[in-house]
Amino acid sequence: MRTEVAWWGFAILAGASSSFATPASAQEARPAAPRTAAAVTQDTATTPLPVPTELTQAQPGGLTAGQVGARAAATSWNAKASEQNLRGAAARVDEAWAGFLPRLSTIGKYTRLSNFTLPNLFNIPGDLVIAPSGPAGPVAPGTTLIQAPVNFSFPFFKLDNWLLQASLTIPISDYFLRIDQNYSAATRSQDAARWDVIGARASSWANGAAAYYTWLRARGAVVVAVQALNDQKTHLRDARNQFDAGNASRADVLRADTAVSAAELTLERAKNLADLTEKQLRVAIHARDEEAMAPGENLETIPEPFQGNTKQMTLEALSSRPEVKSADANAEAAREQASAARAGRYPVLSGFADGIEGNPNPRQIPPENKWLGTWDVGAQITWSPNDILTANGSVNDFESRAAAIEANKNNVRDGIEVEVVQTMQAVHEADFSIDASTRELASASEAYRVARELFNNGRGTSTTLTDAETDLTRARLDLLNAKADARIARIRLEHALGRDAKAVAP
Repeated sequence: MRTEVAWWGFAILAGASSSFATPASAQEARPAAPRTAAAVTQDTATTPLPVPTELTQAQPGGLTAGQVGARAAATSWNAKASEQNLRGAAARVDEAWAGFLPRLSTIGKYTRLSNFTLPNLFNIPGDLVIAPSGPAGPVAPGTTLIQAPVNFSFPFFKLDNWLLQASLTIPISDYFLRIDQNYSAATRSQDAARWDVIGARASSWANGAAAYYTWLRARGAVVVAVQALNDQKTHLRDARNQFDAGNASRADVLRADTAVSAAELTLERAKNLADLTEKQLRVAIHARDEEAMAPGENLETIPEPFQGNTKQMTLEALSSRPEVKSADANAEAAREQASAARAGRYPVLSGFADGIEGNPNPRQIPPENKWLGTWDVGAQITWSPNDILTANGSVNDFESRAAAIEANKNNVRDGIEVEVVQTMQAVHEADFSIDASTRELASASEAYRVARELFNNGRGTSTTLTDAETDLTRARLDLLNAKADARIARIRLEHALGRDAKAVAP
C-alpha cells in the first residue's frame, strides 16, 4: 500500500497530465481493468450455494431403518433360496414318514400265449389207447392200453391268462432299526433348514438397515461438501478483498480459487456416492425406480448406551445365533443317519400277505378256465454278508459328516465370540467418537471464525485460514460418520447376539 501511494505521489510531483503513465510495478500491484471485466465471473465464483439440509431431515412417510430391514428380509433372494431348501426338507420328512406304513403293491396282468402241439408227456412207445373204465376188451398187438375215465383230458394250456394280485409287506425289523432313525434324521434336517431361513433373513435385515444408514451418511456428506464449498467461496471472496486492499498476494487468491475447484469436485463425488448408496438401498429392498426414497428418521438423535458385558453377551450369542442351532440340527441328523445305516448289518425280518385272483389261478393244478381267488400269509428273514461291508461304509461316512459339522460349528462359535467383542468395541468407539467429534466441531468452528477474522483484518495468513477450513470440514465429517457408525454398530451387535433372528423368525 505504501509503495502504491509513493508511486501516485511521484506522479503528482512530476506534474504529469491526466494521461500519465503508471509504472509497471504499480500496474502489477493493482490490475484494475482486468478485475472490472471479470466482476460478473468473480461474483458467480464466490456466490454460496444453498445448503440442502433437507437431505438428512426426517420426512413424514419416509423410510426408517426398521422398515428397510423388514423389506430386505422379506425380499432377499438368499432367504428365498433358503425357503426352497426348507420346502425340500419338509418333503423329505413326508417321505420318511411314509416308511412307517406297510408297503401295499398291486399287479394287474394279462398274458396271451401262443398255441403249439401237445408233446408226448408219457413217452409211451406205440399207439396210445385210452379206454373207458371197465373190463378190457381185446387189444391189437403192439398197442399200450391205459384205462381211464371217458372225460380224461389235459387242459394245461389256456391261451388267455388273467391275473390280479395285491401284496402287503410289513418291515418288522426296520421299525426298530431303520425307519424311526430315518424319520428323526429328516426332521432334524428340516429344523436345520428352518434355522438357515432365519439366519438368511436376519443377515438381510441387518444388511438392509446398515445400507439405510450408509445412505443417510452419503446424503449428509453432500451437505458437508456444500458447506465446505461455501467456506472456500467465502475464502476466495475474502482473499480478493484483501488483495484489493493490498493485504494479500495474488498467490493467496489463486490458492483460494484452486480450493474452490477442489471443493466443487468433492461435491460432485459426494453426489455420485449418494446416488450409488441410494441404488444399493433400492436393490436391498427391491424397490422400483419410480418409488420415492425419503428418510423417515435422521442422525441427530443420540443413540441410547448399550448395556451388557462381554461374557454375558457372548453366552447370549452362542445360545441364540441361527448358525449354531443349524449346525446342531445338522450334526444330529447325520448321527441319526449313521444309526439307520447300522441296520444294514443285521438280518431283515418282514411279514407279507398276498391275495391272488386269476383266470386261471397260477396256484390251481391243473388249471381251469375260470376265475379263482387265493391268499397267503407269511414271514421272511433276509440277510447277506455283503450288507455288513456296505453298512460299515455308510456308518463311517455319516459319522465323519457329523464330526465335520461339529468341527465347523466350533469354528463358527469361535468367530461369534470374536464378532461379539468387535461389535461391542465398535459401539463403544462410535459413542465415544460422537462426544469427541462434537467437541472437535465446536473447536474447529471457533478456530475457523477466529482465523477468518484475523485474515480479514490483515493479521492472519491465507494458509492459516485454509488449515482452519480443512479442520472444520474434517470435524463435520467426523461427527457425521460417528453418528452413522453408532447406529450401524448397534445393528451389527444386535445381529452378532442373534437378537434380530427373533424378529424375522417365521
